[in-house]
Amino acid sequence: MERPDAGGLNSNNCENIARKEEISGELEANAMDSLINIPLATIDIRDDCGITDAPPINSKRSKENEEIKNDQVKKRKRKQKDYQPNYFLSIPITNKEIIGGLKSLQKAIIQQDKQLSKAMVGDGSFHITLLVMQLLNEDEINIGIDALWELKPHVEELLQGKHLTLPFQGIDTFRSQVGFVKLEEGDHINLLLEIAETAKQTFQEKGILAGENRSFKPHLTFMKLSKAPVLRKNGVKKIDPELYEKFINHRFGEEVLHRIDLCSMQKKKRSDGYYHCESSIMIGELESLSSAVLQRHRKDIQSWPSGEKNGREPDDAELVRLSKRLVENAVLKAVQQYLEETQNKKQPGEGSSVKTEEADQNGCDQDNNRK
Repeated sequence: MERPDAGGLNSNNCENIARKEEISGELEANAMDSLINIPLATIDIRDDCGITDAPPINSKRSKENEEIKNDQVKKRKRKQKDYQPNYFLSIPITNKEIIGGLKSLQKAIIQQDKQLSKAMVGDGSFHITLLVMQLLNEDEINIGIDALWELKPHVEELLQGKHLTLPFQGIDTFRSQVGFVKLEEGDHINLLLEIAETAKQTFQEKGILAGENRSFKPHLTFMKLSKAPVLRKNGVKKIDPELYEKFINHRFGEEVLHRIDLCSMQKKKRSDGYYHCESSIMIGELESLSSAVLQRHRKDIQSWPSGEKNGREPDDAELVRLSKRLVENAVLKAVQQYLEETQNKKQPGEGSSVKTEEADQNGCDQDNNRK
């Protein structure tokens, strides 16, 4: 048998093979382009979509891929469009001088217009909002708690062992709709802005929708007209500056940053009026107290789950971190118990009446069972 002519192989067969490879490359490129925006990082796209070196023309498969792409794009757009923050990072106001000044301010305003009492922030809810976010289910709440604990060393690094003191003086409003006490000008504002930006990055890196389009302006809200929609119906459309004229330059006091809470905007508030709190971190120097706890409870702490799956014993640095968390949990529980006891002991006329009840399970205890 004669061998085929070499020239025939080059001119015909090679041309056909080259054409097939070109078509194959074009089909594969089109298939990959249709999937390029789908977040399937853990899936082998070639295997999942049946892409081979010579992909068959399958209109049904192409239509399914196109539908998947469109669905994912719609979900991403819907997620951004439907972004409604329902959680926030709170710096609670605990200084009695500040709280007393705020209550005096509110009382003076209500004396001038009683219907504005419905617009006042409760005296147990005074806080500075550091960051807002959206957490839609228990899994996302747990991720938020993890992010909060990851934020702690970053904040302490920014503070460099120093206290962050926040002085409050003067009154201002947002578009005459929200009344707030201003922070005095100073380096503390820049440091607080750094902490807020670090918090935003920390939560966003966890995949959490967080932050707002407008720039962060730290403030201490004491009234909001939106709390009482009936006011607009009654003709109250803005906060009249004359209502707070006597407090326009009043110095309310200083708050030292000692705690950051992850709070819910929607869940039922605690018995003391503060927000439902999923978790908290203590800010400040706890090294000496932590060291004492470490020495006393070293064996117990060593038996804690370290988060490692290799069975190794935790090193000293990890033991210190664990002992810090133990100390902070104990401090937070003590603070929560104190606040509830003092609130329940209030006499009629000292503020809103509070019924004595069991320890509020919505408190700021570190919910380690979530993890």
